[in-house]
Amino acid sequence: MNRIKLANDLQLSRIVHGHWRLAEWKISAQELLKLTGQAIESGITTFDHADIYGNYQCEKLFGDALGLKKSLRREIEIVTKCGIKLKSDRFPGRKLKTYDYGYEHIVSSVDQSLVNLGTDYLDLLLLHRPAPFFNPKEVARAFSVLKKSGKVLHFGVSNFSPLQFEMVNSYTDERLVTNQVEISPFCLDHFDNGNIDFFLKEKVKPMAWSPLAGGRLMDPHDEKGERIVRALREVAEELNVATIDKIIFSWLLKHPASIIPIVGTGNIDRIRGAADAINIEMNMEQWYKIYTASTGQDLP
Repeated sequence: MNRIKLANDLQLSRIVHGHWRLAEWKISAQELLKLTGQAIESGITTFDHADIYGNYQCEKLFGDALGLKKSLRREIEIVTKCGIKLKSDRFPGRKLKTYDYGYEHIVSSVDQSLVNLGTDYLDLLLLHRPAPFFNPKEVARAFSVLKKSGKVLHFGVSNFSPLQFEMVNSYTDERLVTNQVEISPFCLDHFDNGNIDFFLKEKVKPMAWSPLAGGRLMDPHDEKGERIVRALREVAEELNVATIDKIIFSWLLKHPASIIPIVGTGNIDRIRGAADAINIEMNMEQWYKIYTASTGQDLP
C-alpha cells in the first residue's frame, strides 16, 4: 500500500484502522492481535484512537493486544486524541461533559494514554474538538513539553475549522500536521465550509472519520442516502467492483487533498476491501456522479 507523508519524519498508511468501536467488537486480546496483524499484511499500519473511546476502554484493549507481541510497536503508527472529559462512571466526580485543553489535562491525558497503549511514545496526538474555552498558550506549553520529552512526536487537531487550525498554529512551535474531520459522500460539509480548500492551500492532508457515514450508506434510511447508494451501485457496476464500500473509499482517495480515510470495523474482509480500494481507477464523471447524488442537484 502507498504511504502518505505528513511530515519529514511521519508517514501514515493510506488507509487507517479506527478503533472507536473496538470495545463493541467483543474480541479477545489474542483475536485483536491477529486482526492487527492481518491489517498490517494489507498495508494498514496506522491505528486511530482517542482517550474517551469505549468509555475510556479502547486504548487499553489495544495495548493489551500489543503487549502480546511487543515488537509490533515498531511496525505501526499510533494516533490518539485528548481534550474531551466525558460524564462517566469512571469519573464519578464529574457532573457534566466538558472540554479541557489546559496544560495539566493534556499532559496527564498523554501519560495515561501511554500507559493504556503500553508504549513510551505516540506518533500523533490530536486535539479532539474545538472548544469555546480554549487557551492556546496552555496548548503550546503542553505540546512543547511533550515533544521535548519524546512522549509525542507530532501534533494535529480534529474537527477544527481553518481559522481554528491557524489559531493553534500561530501559538505553537510544533506545526499541526493534520485535521481529522468527517468526510463521506453523505457528509460534504468540508467542501462547503472552506476546509478542503484550506487543506489544499496549506498542503495539509486530512484524515476522514466516518467515511461510510456511520452506516447510513450501507443501509440508507432516507431519500438522500438512497440517492447516493443508487449512484454508488451504478459506479460499482461500471467499474466491476463487487461492493459499494470500496467505491466510497475510492471516491475519497481520488481527491487531490490526499484524504486519509479511517476504516472503523472489526471485520477483516471490510478492512481488506478498504485497502483494495487504492487500486480502483475512478474517472472524473464517476466521481461527480456520486457528488451530485449527494447534493441532489446538478453542478451550477
